[in-house]
Amino acid sequence: MKRIRIFLVLFLFAALAGGCLPSQSQLRLEQDQQELKRRLAELERHTLGRSQEQSQEMSARLEALALQQAETQVALDAVRVELQSINGRLEDTSRNNAQLRDELRLVRDDLGLKVSALEDRLAGVDARGGSAAAAAVAGAARPLEPAAETAEERYRKGLDQIMRQNEFAAGRETLTDFLRRHPDHELSVNAQYWIGEAFYGEKKFENAILQFQDVIQQHGEHPKAAAAMLKQGLAFDALGDRGNARVIMEKVREAYPLSDEAKKAGEHLDQWR
Repeated sequence: MKRIRIFLVLFLFAALAGGCLPSQSQLRLEQDQQELKRRLAELERHTLGRSQEQSQEMSARLEALALQQAETQVALDAVRVELQSINGRLEDTSRNNAQLRDELRLVRDDLGLKVSALEDRLAGVDARGGSAAAAAVAGAARPLEPAAETAEERYRKGLDQIMRQNEFAAGRETLTDFLRRHPDHELSVNAQYWIGEAFYGEKKFENAILQFQDVIQQHGEHPKAAAAMLKQGLAFDALGDRGNARVIMEKVREAYPLSDEAKKAGEHLDQWR
């Protein structure tokens, strides 16, 4: 009886234990679930890592592109600055060459006038010598009719009166008559300037300032404009107006930086300090 009870107890215990143990299919299902979870976790880690790598790679590419763009912009700005500098130097060179050509032309014209004057004097000497010989042979001399005065001769006469003879009023009248007869002559600007010089020589500084101002306003690109502005500053200084004289000298250096007048203006400014 006792053995039967023990057997029953063992049987019940085995039955209960058998009901709690999982079956093979349950174990396999759980293993599959665990494997699936492991693979999902691995895939998630791989995807996250790949996404981070792509994000870092994209950021690096964007930074490289931004740096390249900045370097390109700097290079373009440098090229623009260099082009502006080259254009400025070309403009200065062109303006300087134009001024040199005008000054050389004026020097040539002045030299031509002086040569013409010498030739005229030689011709007059020869004419007088020939007339004297003819008079001695013929017994009478017939007076020569004066030749018509050319525009260049008229200009040269006024210039000589101002520069050599210091006959400022007479030279001014001669050049004023030259401008009245030949307003469009290539020496008309020079004539206007030397009229201002005549006023300056007469110490009529107010008139000289106004005359030089006409040259500056009407012919600002002409080589004589720089000389007119410089002499205008000296006229102000002669009137005791050193303030306006300084302003004019600064304008000479600013408007005509490559001219000889700009250098002279700087020397005057240094002296006035």
